[in-house]
Amino acid sequence: MTDLPIPSFDNYAAAFPMAITFGWAIVLLLIDLFVVDKRVTAGLAILGLAIAAASAFFQPAMPGTFLDRETGAAMIVLDDFAQAVNWIVIGVAIATILFSIDYLPRQGIERGEFYPLVMLATGAMMLLTQGNDLIVLFLGIELLSIVLYVLAGFAYSRIASEEAALKYLIFGGFATGFLVFSIAMVYGATGLSNLGLIAAAVRTLDASNRLLLLIGAGLLLVGFGYKVSMVPFHMWTPDVYEGSPTPVAAFMAVAVKAAVFAALTRYLLVAVNDLNNVWVPLLAVLAALTMIVGNVTAVVQRNVKRMLAYSSVGHAGYILMGIVGAAAATTEVGRNAGVQSLVFYLVTYALSNMAAFGVLIVLERRGEAAWSLDDLSGLYSRSPWLAVAMALAMLSLAGVPVTAGFAGKLYVFSAAWQSGLAWLVLVGVITSAISAFFYLRVITQMFMRDGSRDVAVIPGTWQRVALAVVAVGILVVGIIPGPVVNFVQNSGLALGL
Repeated sequence: MTDLPIPSFDNYAAAFPMAITFGWAIVLLLIDLFVVDKRVTAGLAILGLAIAAASAFFQPAMPGTFLDRETGAAMIVLDDFAQAVNWIVIGVAIATILFSIDYLPRQGIERGEFYPLVMLATGAMMLLTQGNDLIVLFLGIELLSIVLYVLAGFAYSRIASEEAALKYLIFGGFATGFLVFSIAMVYGATGLSNLGLIAAAVRTLDASNRLLLLIGAGLLLVGFGYKVSMVPFHMWTPDVYEGSPTPVAAFMAVAVKAAVFAALTRYLLVAVNDLNNVWVPLLAVLAALTMIVGNVTAVVQRNVKRMLAYSSVGHAGYILMGIVGAAAATTEVGRNAGVQSLVFYLVTYALSNMAAFGVLIVLERRGEAAWSLDDLSGLYSRSPWLAVAMALAMLSLAGVPVTAGFAGKLYVFSAAWQSGLAWLVLVGVITSAISAFFYLRVITQMFMRDGSRDVAVIPGTWQRVALAVVAVGILVVGIIPGPVVNFVQNSGLALGL
């Protein structure tokens, strides 16, 4: 009988941001039992997330922690890439809480456990971004999924919310199955689960083990594809987003995508980087299909929330383009540019999507959704500032100049073009032109149509704050992208590309 290979600790500081987030969430669950005003719980959650972000900001990149005793390889790392994505995820989590402070009581679903659940999901996403081992990635994605099942059905008094949670649970179960089979096959082929060690083993595999590894890599792509709404694994997205509470839908559309894409990037560009000749063409085709299906399907939607869901599918294709551009590059500079473009795009996508969902959150009333295009008709005459915020979000998502979305798409397209993926860039440009139709249609409804019914606009104070920050951020990043470029400039270097 042998002892279990319990991991050892190498660098506690690398796990500080994540540990703070998880620990604070657990303590907050207990504190909430004695708190009557749930805004206090929300404020404490924001404070905990801010401390977690600061703990990563004031320490340099860490080589790793939780060493595998057998191999000595780090299972969790806190490199520049992980730090950048962690800050994006934490920022989106804080915005989600700010939008929820007034939304939850208005919908009659105010319960203090909502805020610790958001923190637990954020901690799971940080585990994904920092995971350097297949077992850690699996634990991260499963912990995240369990919390999201609860959040999707948080408005359980509504049948649509229950349906959203059930659908997400079913599709999440399929994704889990693919991930488990993937890990089993990769381990069977290499005898390893650490990403860096797998990369070294790939070069020495015989033909049969190499085939097993390729099958495992493909299955993992399927499992992650469900989580990021990549075609053809996107069919759950519109129904789950529509049925979930709107702040949860925004959280899933932005933060979850960022974390899972970060994990997928680390896996593809570190563990199976030597198999680029196989998976790069496949992923390039999937990126093109994702852009086409997402944007074309969004054109026929008159429900703005479902339109944003299909829009998020299309944007998953643009994010994939950054990964493919990094892998297809022939120089170290090109590979770094691809990863940096991905992180930059995540920043711009987060600002744009949170602004769009934020407007829907403000318009939504208890027992009455305001997601139809007709509900946005004449919004400028009722609430000019809200219409302007939505217009900025739509223009940014469409990639119009002087907005953050334009800078993000330009960065991703440039990286893919430099890597020789001109055809993929052409698909991106064409689908962006298609997307302009349904984004501009929303603007037309708000500024050039009379309202078919009067939808009251009563924003809460914290909703105003969150919406103002993301709306201004869209303009600032679009006009002065330099600070954000500096923010992501080292993210590719951390992956050892």
